[in-house]
Amino acid sequence: MLECSIKAFFLGKSFAVDVERRDLRKRDCNRGQARVAFVREPKIRTLIVDDEPLARERIREMLGCDADVEVVGECRNGREAVASVKKFAPDILFLDVQMPGMDGFAVLKALRNEPRLPFVIFVTAYDQYAVRAFEVHALDYLLKPFDRERFETAWQRAKSRMAEDRLNQRDQHILTLLEELKAGPRYLERLVVKTEGRVFFLDVNDIHCIEAEGNYIRVYNGQKTYLLRETISGLESQLNPKVFLRIHRSSIVRIDKIRELQPWFHGEYHVIMENGKQLTLSRNYRSNLQEAVGKAL
Repeated sequence: MLECSIKAFFLGKSFAVDVERRDLRKRDCNRGQARVAFVREPKIRTLIVDDEPLARERIREMLGCDADVEVVGECRNGREAVASVKKFAPDILFLDVQMPGMDGFAVLKALRNEPRLPFVIFVTAYDQYAVRAFEVHALDYLLKPFDRERFETAWQRAKSRMAEDRLNQRDQHILTLLEELKAGPRYLERLVVKTEGRVFFLDVNDIHCIEAEGNYIRVYNGQKTYLLRETISGLESQLNPKVFLRIHRSSIVRIDKIRELQPWFHGEYHVIMENGKQLTLSRNYRSNLQEAVGKAL
């Protein structure tokens, strides 16, 4: 009976300690979440690399307090780390320095040609690696055994750098869009041609002229012609007006493919193209050609 009572006492005490530990972890997590409650960024993809299972578990447990993190994997050695970085493209890498076969520095060396590298937080039990860690631009350095406060300092620093990085990427994206708008509209570069059971692309630089045929257009490429389902006005709006010119309600020419202009009746001209095709420049469109060539006709 006494033995049962002793066992019950120790079991009860053990259960109480476990509950207390869970409550402490919950309070720690709540404190961590309070600092990032208003962040609505994509989850921070994180990879944990350490040859010690308990060390990996400790980091994962501390990361579990943050709803913004996604642990994409755990690695036991350097080779697994290299493969996982290439596969998962993590944002942040917790990297053990001393591992058998391939240490943390060797991992970074193997990844040096990757287009995008994660931010690195080194984790080690040996402080002599600290200087070298920062020489390879590590974001932070956790010396085992570290407590939650030290971990939070490193983690918040990493999150701040991630936020800056994402903001810079957004700014660069906006600047690129503004540059494209400043440069003006992008014009058609290729036409999709379907003929004789095949589909191919025709470079607009190879086009001599275009003629309307009802709701279709006939495109002239040297001596070859292709019939496309498109209106001539619809295509005109997609072509660079400095390169292609409407000379008649039913025809468009590429300006640098014009070989000769021959005066005709009532102010009209015959336009002879390099491929021998003859078209008519009507009076209504003559000013367009005059402006393009810079001379009065």
